[in-house]
Amino acid sequence: MNVILQASLPPELSKPVELPGVAPCQAEDWLRTDDAYAQQMRYRIELLNEKPADTLWMTKEAKPATRELLTEALGILPNLGFAPTTHGLCCPDGRVVPINRDDPLKTLGHLVQEDLCILQKQGDEHVLSAAVLCFPANWKLADKAGRPLSQIHDPVEEYDANVSRRVQRLFDGVRAGRPMWRHNRLRYAQADLHQPRRISAERNRPYIRSERQCILRLPETNAVVFSIHTYVVLAV
Repeated sequence: MNVILQASLPPELSKPVELPGVAPCQAEDWLRTDDAYAQQMRYRIELLNEKPADTLWMTKEAKPATRELLTEALGILPNLGFAPTTHGLCCPDGRVVPINRDDPLKTLGHLVQEDLCILQKQGDEHVLSAAVLCFPANWKLADKAGRPLSQIHDPVEEYDANVSRRVQRLFDGVRAGRPMWRHNRLRYAQADLHQPRRISAERNRPYIRSERQCILRLPETNAVVFSIHTYVVLAV
């Protein structure tokens, strides 16, 4: 088990959790770095190298959106401690990552702590069309790939028809340059960030896992991005 912990949760993640419970965030605040950056990135790179089928997925139609997402991220990262070099981008942990615009999701997976899911409108719903997902919490990318929002959340007991309609309206209504954010917070028995399968009989749950989730619109392709920054701390 990989134990990678932040020292503490950001104050805003201590608020009560509601569904969908969204609020506006600053235009560039859908990406963050924290004190676990180096450790999380080592683990992300390990997973991307060893489990590519579990961590990366993209439809052909999503390729323009993945490239636009990389471009949007590259405009933000210099403000988060990243520095351009002749060979790519120097990260806060000292690694230099080449910028491969032909493989934008894998490039992003080597740069940022966030998992990134791209959803595109098909008919009346947004459908998951691409993702780099290293730190799932009780779900597998293969089970959600190509599915609409209403089906992606099938196992979530609180996600009823009313919440489903509210979330779809949110995805329809989010505007470019005006992202939204929400969070969850649950107790876990294990600290491992990569938990694609639910672990039963969790009697002793000493860890708090909280995801800061942002929803943003890409202005050119009109795709919606769902970013997930995962924090794990010891429960006090």
